[in-house]
Amino acid sequence: MDNLTHTFVGLGVGELVQRTLPAEPVEARQTTRHRLLLTACAAASNFPDLDLFLTHLLPAPLGYLLHHRGHTHTLLYAIPQALLLLAMLWLLWPNARRLLRESRHARLGLGLAIVAGFCLHMSMDMMNSYGIHPLYPFDPRWFYGDLVFIVEPVFWVAFGVPLALAIPRRGLRIVALAALGLFLVGATWRGYLGWASLAGLLAIGAAIAALRITRMQSRRALALSAALCVAFVAVQSAASSAGRERIETALHALDPQSRVLDVAMTAFPAQPLCWAFVAIEENEGAGNYRIRRGLLSLAPDALPHCPAGLSDPAANVAAAPGIVLAPAWQGSLPTLRQLAATDCHVNAWLRFARMPAVDGDVASDLRFSGTPRGNFTTLDIADAARAPCGDVPQWGYPRADLLGRALR
Repeated sequence: MDNLTHTFVGLGVGELVQRTLPAEPVEARQTTRHRLLLTACAAASNFPDLDLFLTHLLPAPLGYLLHHRGHTHTLLYAIPQALLLLAMLWLLWPNARRLLRESRHARLGLGLAIVAGFCLHMSMDMMNSYGIHPLYPFDPRWFYGDLVFIVEPVFWVAFGVPLALAIPRRGLRIVALAALGLFLVGATWRGYLGWASLAGLLAIGAAIAALRITRMQSRRALALSAALCVAFVAVQSAASSAGRERIETALHALDPQSRVLDVAMTAFPAQPLCWAFVAIEENEGAGNYRIRRGLLSLAPDALPHCPAGLSDPAANVAAAPGIVLAPAWQGSLPTLRQLAATDCHVNAWLRFARMPAVDGDVASDLRFSGTPRGNFTTLDIADAARAPCGDVPQWGYPRADLLGRALR
């Protein structure tokens, strides 16, 4: 997820922890605890992305691909990060240090806020098609949720509305709510959101705001926000599974001789019925593999077209009801396996690539072929060969099923 989403959710959960605990007996201590828990949860919700400073350890693009969402996004290495954050708060915040010495509830709240923040960051990053490997070094595999868009406005609305309404100054509350509304309208106008999605988001925001304003219950509004986010993720999970099954069935009908290895699902923002996907198929007998990009509408009669801003213009060939495909890319299995076995840079790149396409001296992960600034995963094989191979993190190969003996 993007860092603004991480921050919104971290602040919201920190606020919920603060309001769930018994109040401190002195107002000044309550104010300090409030600031401490929000700061701690928001910081913990962003802390693992400090691995961006490690991306220079390897030449581009390998540094970013192998070190971002790397060690700092594992459960084991979350422990020293949490201790570092705790030490920083203790050393740099005298009032908080004094409060923690005196208040059992403040110590409990701080622990809950930090643990929640790190768990939120990793779980939210795992929910999209980029993935993380949270169990390393015990299990080096990547885990992909394929559930939500990387910038998901449902989370912004669910936690942004109660947080905005908690701002003490009325003028700032209005500005914050107006900024959120303008963002949603602008995203819809530019084709990233559908108008039905916009209406649903506004309804969610209005329900949370009504509970907060009429009942003056910030805790209940935040609890409703959290429940709505959990429900949204559950709906996305069911939709992703159903969509993957339809795609696999359609691809098998197109080519019964090939085996579908994987389908990477990318959700449209706030729209469980619309998905972009990239699928990889293997035909061992023919010695090749195929990667297909496409779009899926789970309700093609009610929603024949998904928002244009995130649609692939090349996907225009109908494969089944609700499924359209772009021209397929096809590669050689022996060539890919030989590169994996003999070229250390390609081998390192394959520790990230889930949809690996190798064209001559260029290798790209086709999950990211439609990104606005170009495919950031592209490796110039000839150029990379001019530099020595560096120390490479030992993540699992996403396509170990395709590479087989080349990895032994």
